[in-house]
Amino acid sequence: MADKVGRMEIRQQRGRILIGKLGLDGHDRGAKIIARSLCNDGFEVIYTGIRRTPEEIASAAIQEDVDAIGLSLLSGAHNELIPALLDALRQAKGGDIPVIIGGVIPREDVPHLKKAGIREVFTSGTPIQTILDAFRKITGEHRQNKHTTS
Repeated sequence: MADKVGRMEIRQQRGRILIGKLGLDGHDRGAKIIARSLCNDGFEVIYTGIRRTPEEIASAAIQEDVDAIGLSLLSGAHNELIPALLDALRQAKGGDIPVIIGGVIPREDVPHLKKAGIREVFTSGTPIQTILDAFRKITGEHRQNKHTTS
């Protein structure tokens, strides 16, 4: 029982992450691997499944009061879908929720995505530990800002 309690405390400390797939891309193996890795690291993970719209992701993030959003993009539509998501988040009063993306994203698109407001962009082959470290840092900052401003 102590192990279960300890794990719940860690999850509460690490925060809540929404993992999703935007657009028509139906390949979710990478998203599921990240979701499982985050769970094993003590995060509470909400997985939205595949083929979600920017508005659905934004709505779920607000409803679930997440500390970060992680998206897997393999379709090549990131330059259209990401701005739409960030706009949907702002309209839903969730523009402060950090967004991390990963997948098949050309390196030349990374600066544009970061300038648009994406906190981190991970391309294929990024070590899981690097991704976990980024989620820990970003969610920690978000949780601290959330508690400071409330």
